[in-house]
Amino acid sequence: MEQIWIGSSSFSSGNTPYGFYDSDIEFSGTGNHNVDKFADWAARRLGYPIVDIEMPSGSFYACYEEAITEYSAQVNQFNIKDNMLALQGQETGSGATKTDLTHRKLTPTIGRNIQLAEQYGSEAGVGGTVDFKTGSIEISSGSQVYDLDALYAQVSESGNAIELRKVFYDATPAIQRYFDPYASAGQGSLNLMDQFGWGNYSPAVSFLMMPAYADLLRIQAIEFNDQIRKSAYTFQLRNNKLRIFPRPTKDFKLNFNYVKRSDRDSSTITEHSGSSDVISDFSNVPYNNMEYQYINHVGRQWIRKYGLALSKEMLGVVRGKYGTIPIPNAEVALDGDTLRSEASAEKEFLTTQLREMLDQTSRKAMLEADKDEAEFLQEKLKKVPYPIYIG
Repeated sequence: MEQIWIGSSSFSSGNTPYGFYDSDIEFSGTGNHNVDKFADWAARRLGYPIVDIEMPSGSFYACYEEAITEYSAQVNQFNIKDNMLALQGQETGSGATKTDLTHRKLTPTIGRNIQLAEQYGSEAGVGGTVDFKTGSIEISSGSQVYDLDALYAQVSESGNAIELRKVFYDATPAIQRYFDPYASAGQGSLNLMDQFGWGNYSPAVSFLMMPAYADLLRIQAIEFNDQIRKSAYTFQLRNNKLRIFPRPTKDFKLNFNYVKRSDRDSSTITEHSGSSDVISDFSNVPYNNMEYQYINHVGRQWIRKYGLALSKEMLGVVRGKYGTIPIPNAEVALDGDTLRSEASAEKEFLTTQLREMLDQTSRKAMLEADKDEAEFLQEKLKKVPYPIYIG
């Protein structure tokens, strides 16, 4: 079989399938980590010059490019997973202003946590993303039950289902039925003037200052009286049928707040709805291929080993085309299947090793390690003898 690998060649732009790193001086230049150095090293690791290597330089270049891209993809996948909560909703940009998060340190924020909590705010009526609307119906004297679908929703919301959030049907506030203790034309608490012996003072005392808790107790007494001795103002809502208590004795307008169910149940109503230039999920987080020159020696060693596994796999495919080669009075069996099997195991090992290392450097893992280190340090410091001071 003809020997194809003939030793180191000179790399030039365009010799790789995609050209991702062709313009990177560390990849294509004369340094110790360029692609030509890798091709020579990988060929020797595969047995050259003792055995023939049926691969041209371009095949080694392609394997090295793929190894760098795989390393970049694995690291970027980890970064996306570690920062996804803070990244969702951020702008991706477009054109010349397109955001690139590769090789950038990201600061975690609580913005996304607040957005998730806004849904609870909508239900509690203290914020959120669902608009509260105001409606009203006419209440007739003596009539307790009102069909909101017939009276309101089909007209004002074009048949959209609504859900009531608050009905403004209450008794007159107790504070309005509470005698003003500061009024000059006195009754009530002003009668206490004589009991305290202040009635004959000159100049005349025109008001009596009472503590705030006295006002609160009187208001509470009025409200308890309404709840116990009177029919409480309340309502029932069943299947959009509103029943009010007590039975109204006059005509009036009843106001209420409501939300559209389609708004409340929609999963697309957010501050970023309909926008195509924000990060929505894993697929459009703006991480790109790493620049080879910024990858450290630890990463480049992983890339070399993965590139060697890819080269071994490719050589196995080439040698697997023919199981044996006839020679005079015998035949030679090729090791294509063995090479592919070894390459598959090596790639799986390298990928698992990289993922485990990345998981150990996740934000959660580092915080846990920092906590453990602080606790161990405290335990160690407890063993230091305490000094005794004698005054």
